[in-house]
Amino acid sequence: IMAFKKAIENKRLKEENLALRKQLFEQFDFSNIIGEDPLISKVFDEIRKVAPTDSTVLLQGESGTGKELFARAIHAHSRRAARHFVALDCSCLAPSVLESELFGHVKGAFTGAVKYKTGIFEVADEGTLFLDEIANLTLEVQGKLLRVMDTQEYKPVGASHVKKTDVRIIAATNRDLKTMVAEDEFREDLFYRLNVLPVYLPPLRERKDDIPRLAYHFLRFFCRKIGKKIEGFSDDALKTLVSQ
Repeated sequence: IMAFKKAIENKRLKEENLALRKQLFEQFDFSNIIGEDPLISKVFDEIRKVAPTDSTVLLQGESGTGKELFARAIHAHSRRAARHFVALDCSCLAPSVLESELFGHVKGAFTGAVKYKTGIFEVADEGTLFLDEIANLTLEVQGKLLRVMDTQEYKPVGASHVKKTDVRIIAATNRDLKTMVAEDEFREDLFYRLNVLPVYLPPLRERKDDIPRLAYHFLRFFCRKIGKKIEGFSDDALKTLVSQ
């Protein structure tokens, strides 16, 4: 009876796993990313190639080019899809807080550390960690990130023991990391560890043919949301959008 119950439970877990993967595929399928311009089609091709691998990916592009959307698509099409996808904006936290956020801390590590805190590397174990705006990391935190990538080991803040982690890192930046390396603002060794599979995300002004497609996509979305029916845009309005 116990063996039968265990078999039923394993079957249920497998079905839940498959359902989750299907949900992720549908939510972050490439068809949900609007664009048919050759530049964005090239990005789709590159991401289809890199997603099944376990390699680090560096997404480069200006703010608003959809870096997190593409990062989630990579995760959804990877072998880690059933595990956690954890996103961290490296520009939102002070360096001291960021280190604790990444690696966690032990009780008493610093003033206010009243209990053990789980770090993102622990939460994202066996999944994908998306580090947005990675250029904002201090050189000290860059060095600790490099160690994790090299050894898959890290120390929570204030701890004397190391912990293991198995995460795939997808990093993103809107800055030129090569220039930052030349100006000693970014570690060269970390840059080359991140730049294994670089993917450039073009801004809309470089793929203007997609502007009408995006305009109609958002028009349909907001029409459904507010219950209105609007047929479309005038030729002059579209011409103005594309010419900006």
